[in-house]
Amino acid sequence: MSTKKKSNKTKNAAIGRYGWVVLFMSVVFVLIIVWIFRTKYIEGPQWRELGRQAIMTSDREVRPNRGNIYADDGRLLATSEPLYGIYVDFMSEGIKKDTLMKYVEPLSKELAKRYPQRSAAQYKKIFMDGWAQSRKDIAEIEKIKKAGSDKKYRPKSRYIRIIPRDINYLELKELRRLPYFSQRTNRSGMIAEEKTMRSKPYGALAGRTVGDIYKDYKMGARSGIELKYDSLLRGEPGVKTRQRVSGRWIDVIQQEPVDGLDIKTTLNVDVQDLAEQALKKKLIELKAESGTAIVMETETGEIKALVNLDRLSEGVYAEGNPNAFSYMSEPGSTFKTISLMIALEDGVVTPEEEIYVGKGLFDYNKRTIRDHDWRKGVEKGNITVAKGMYTSSNVLVAKMILKGYESNPKKYVQRIHDLGLAKKLTWDVPLQGREGTSYIRFPDDKDNPFSKVTLPWMSFGYETQLPPIYVLMFYNGIANNGKMIKPYLTKAIMKNGSVEEEFEAEVINPSLCSEKTLKQVQDILRGVVTDGTAKAVNSKYFDISGKTGTAMIASKGGYDGGYYVSFCGYYPSEKPKYTCFVGIRRPQGSPSGGLMPGAVFKEIAEGMYVRNIGENPIASPAPADTIHPFLPKVKKGMYANTRIVLDELDQKYASAAKSAEWIEAKSLEDKLQLEAVAYEENVMPDVKGMGARDALYLLENMNLKVKLAGAGKVAEQSIAPGTKIARGSLVTIQLK
Repeated sequence: MSTKKKSNKTKNAAIGRYGWVVLFMSVVFVLIIVWIFRTKYIEGPQWRELGRQAIMTSDREVRPNRGNIYADDGRLLATSEPLYGIYVDFMSEGIKKDTLMKYVEPLSKELAKRYPQRSAAQYKKIFMDGWAQSRKDIAEIEKIKKAGSDKKYRPKSRYIRIIPRDINYLELKELRRLPYFSQRTNRSGMIAEEKTMRSKPYGALAGRTVGDIYKDYKMGARSGIELKYDSLLRGEPGVKTRQRVSGRWIDVIQQEPVDGLDIKTTLNVDVQDLAEQALKKKLIELKAESGTAIVMETETGEIKALVNLDRLSEGVYAEGNPNAFSYMSEPGSTFKTISLMIALEDGVVTPEEEIYVGKGLFDYNKRTIRDHDWRKGVEKGNITVAKGMYTSSNVLVAKMILKGYESNPKKYVQRIHDLGLAKKLTWDVPLQGREGTSYIRFPDDKDNPFSKVTLPWMSFGYETQLPPIYVLMFYNGIANNGKMIKPYLTKAIMKNGSVEEEFEAEVINPSLCSEKTLKQVQDILRGVVTDGTAKAVNSKYFDISGKTGTAMIASKGGYDGGYYVSFCGYYPSEKPKYTCFVGIRRPQGSPSGGLMPGAVFKEIAEGMYVRNIGENPIASPAPADTIHPFLPKVKKGMYANTRIVLDELDQKYASAAKSAEWIEAKSLEDKLQLEAVAYEENVMPDVKGMGARDALYLLENMNLKVKLAGAGKVAEQSIAPGTKIARGSLVTIQLK
């Protein structure tokens, strides 16, 4: 019995101990469940964020490619070029001191050779200072951690710039092959920070029209077509994160960027270049303040060249203000054609009707109207309306308009408005204030009412404002059989080579006047060139029609601010292909619309013909024995290619280089002389004056590495001609 009781007692004790164990385990289990719940649901977001930060950085923007801007034939006027800033993060965990010390010397020498802005010693100092600073930064961070401080410390050894300038992608590839930089990024610490820069393959050509963008990508564009279509060109940014995978940081795109759309313009690179050179040459000759030239395709309204040049210093001109739109001043005698058309259409006069002009002086309401030749004192008596236009008589035009509208000037002004010349238009470049608008007021204008002499002075281009683009538009309407269309620059919006939206010229006035009036005006504009103030513009290759303009510039309440001379016309007269306006502000010397801007007009027109640029304005070729007034500019280059081009142009030339590979051209009156050029092996040739393709071919065949910069022909070379050269040497060629 006692044994049984003892056994039960032992059993109960064991069960009790087991119960305590079970209870303890149950409590532990409950605590574990509570801890798991707390960790997952209460502290979970915090721990997940810490984990995410350990393997992933915060979202970063992925820049889209900015859209390109093209010329009419697809040549690039502006494009985005990726450039890279090169930095080293000396706190990168993979950097090893012994590896860095091993390669720092040869790496610095190689960098100095490729990027000579710094010496090898300077590059080495950057690396050594960066490494030493990183040790100080690490020690400071450890010190702060041990102190349990919340103080934030910004390391000074991160993102140390190595190469002073940004480099392109090809240079980046070469850089990653150099000693030390050839390692993985986390071991070398090298960081290539991508930047998008705007590149213009044709340099400053049409610079004001194409426009510019800010260096800060987020600020977008600041002028020209770049600004007008900034929202389309810039695209939409994407999103990326950097994640740590197998010990390496990699970019992971979360949202792809949307590249910007492309803009195709109506500009023709060759016409633009020709117009710029012709205008600039004349501005330098005349020491003028500024000038503009616009070439427009008559039937389509496409602007083929738009030049705006301002004087920066003596003999130096560059694209500045949008003069074609912003020259808000009195147009002068080019306005007389508007008065002529209105008077003819209303039956006020006929081309053969005679008006008395006397000695070129006309007193009206105590103010004298003068012709440009009034000082000669020659009695001209009665002259026809046509002859008055040929000689640009202010007196004749003023009397003509007074005859028809003196009792009702509002009718005259209304007719100008009816033509569409006061219509407010939007243009393909951004403008400010009243730029790009005309100002033609009515007699009852409350802010600026007519004076007693406003009507006659308005008739020949004063007391009103018409910017060059409006003058061009009107004359193009005459050339285009009376249909006046708005000149435009944007031909299409494109995406990946496909046209998204295409544009055509807006019709401002489908019919300026009757066919009879139009023919009379056309005949008179032709006579201005054959028998009038624009005789200097006449061409032996095709007929030109147009009108000269000379206007005094208002200044300080008077007209002592110099002159604005202009010529606007079209060619060929019988079937116009192009309309062109040229204006020059404040030229030195006796002002002449025919001799000054008219000469530029002629050079552009004949230059297009001689060089066969655009649609040839002549239906049949010039006679075989024609001697062109200009000789084409021939770059130094390969003889075979030069000969083919000159033969196609039917250009006379003499050659003493028939067996030579390379030539340079010299002008001999009416023909070119091609002379042989020989180049020695292992001696740097003179490539100045060559095109990029020929220079590249020649130098690479001499086993040189070539770096090109700019656009055009070779202007400078980094290795002087005649210098002994070693195989593999790098030569930089500057094109202008």
